[in-house]
Amino acid sequence: MDKIKIIGGNRLEGKIYISGAKNAALPLICASLLTDETVTLTNMPILSDIRSMNALLEQMGTAIDCFDDFVDGHPTKTYSYRTQKFSNLIAPYDYVRKMRASYYVLGPVLAREGHVELSLPGGCAIGARPMDIHLSSLEQMGAKIEIKNGYVHADIDGKLKGAHITFHTASVGATCNILMAATLAEGETIIENAAKEPEIGDLIDLLIDMGAKIEGKDTSRLVIQGVDTLHGARHKVIADRIEAGSYGVAAAITGGRIELINAQASTLRTPIEILKAMGVDVEEKENSLIIDATNKTLVGQDIMTDYYPGFPTDLQAQFMALMCVAEGASLVTENIWENRFMHVPELMRMGANINVHGHASAIVRGVKKLSGAPVMATDLRASFALILAGLVAEGETIVNRVYHLDRGYEKLEEKLKGVGANIERIKEAD
Repeated sequence: MDKIKIIGGNRLEGKIYISGAKNAALPLICASLLTDETVTLTNMPILSDIRSMNALLEQMGTAIDCFDDFVDGHPTKTYSYRTQKFSNLIAPYDYVRKMRASYYVLGPVLAREGHVELSLPGGCAIGARPMDIHLSSLEQMGAKIEIKNGYVHADIDGKLKGAHITFHTASVGATCNILMAATLAEGETIIENAAKEPEIGDLIDLLIDMGAKIEGKDTSRLVIQGVDTLHGARHKVIADRIEAGSYGVAAAITGGRIELINAQASTLRTPIEILKAMGVDVEEKENSLIIDATNKTLVGQDIMTDYYPGFPTDLQAQFMALMCVAEGASLVTENIWENRFMHVPELMRMGANINVHGHASAIVRGVKKLSGAPVMATDLRASFALILAGLVAEGETIVNRVYHLDRGYEKLEEKLKGVGANIERIKEAD
């Protein structure tokens, strides 16, 4: 498996282009299953998760074309998707096990074809993510759900029926899935306690462009009037707010200055406020963010993850790495996923002072320096936290199992090298 080697101590300065959002692109891809016409997605990130989702759709009968493209002068990818007819209504285990977001095919395929079989995704490194909200909501819409041999078997007689659905948790995945299913259901569907993440707003924009009737964007109450058919559309994927936040922390932790091209401040309000409270200068421009920690003494701050617009769980590990070298003590509270402190032992190997209390909170006391060490990545965001620690640590850091990073960070080494990091990928045979 590949490794990443970092020699820490370099101050980062320059510009980084923020790619299209992985967490937006995955449901957008699946939205193409709702129509037999072509859906074109621009500003697509180049990631292993995108390749995995594409492979799943191709085995179900989707024709996919990929084009080199430029967005605001930066090279990117454009994909076109067309599913004129399904050749297979099964999402097999071999595909779903690689990427949990494969469950996004459930709502669209069931709504269009009346039947779908989906391998259960199972657990993951950062805790269980049950599909009960997805399945119970589809049952309220008339679906017959049976789980056997590790697969969800879903069927409907005729079409899904509109329903008044209240989520007990503001689930991003369930909101996307039921939203897509409802676009082709008979009558009106209301989703209460819907998640409000920007990636859901991006999905709503595409669905409306495809002919869906949806009200309530950016609110917790979505109202969908079902239509008979949807048509093709062209859509630009929003910028990845988690990637932007991650590189913003890279500037802060190294005492550097990075302009994040294509980043949208409106999607990062809470993390920006934390950075400012720590002593970092943040300048918001029309199509970029400048994160400047030049000659700043950073002061630790408490963070508490919450559903959007609260502090994102996907930035918790990165900000914890930053708190490790800030003055004073910080309390980090994780309210979204259990078992999301697996990066803590690895940071402590590098000299961090962290005490975990139960499964939900950790006290971080800043130290004057971290030391390079071999460390093991456990999940996508924890991997970047270790990269951040390596950037500021004395000596050499080797990050193992970096395939996690390839799921969510496009051209990571290239982007960090471009702003002055001493970083390289070490290729090794599997």
